[in-house]
Amino acid sequence: MTKLDLMEYIENNTLKLETSSRGGGIEIDLAEYLKSEKYDDYKMTAYQNYLGGGMLGSIQNSFNFQKDELPITQYEKLEKMIDALNRYFHNLTNHEGDQWESATFEENQSRSASAY
Repeated sequence: MTKLDLMEYIENNTLKLETSSRGGGIEIDLAEYLKSEKYDDYKMTAYQNYLGGGMLGSIQNSFNFQKDELPITQYEKLEKMIDALNRYFHNLTNHEGDQWESATFEENQSRSASAY
């Protein structure tokens, strides 16, 4: 899948989406992406915490499964989706003209995940 295909997949398989100036999250269904009935209930989330002073933390991921349950070929696909989902979510929470939110994806990912 190309990056464009991954973005389209995310848009078409979003289960939950909540964004605000204080962070939020997105949840997607991975069943069609992993192409196996074994993974029908597999989901991935990307989320972002508020650090304070208008700054959002790095985007983190979680899953409703253990990554090591996947065969190596699926794990490589999962790594591509993690990157695509993080970049997709960054585009939703990144606003031009704001001191902190106009950071590049790489700048944002170099920040702490949490203020605590």
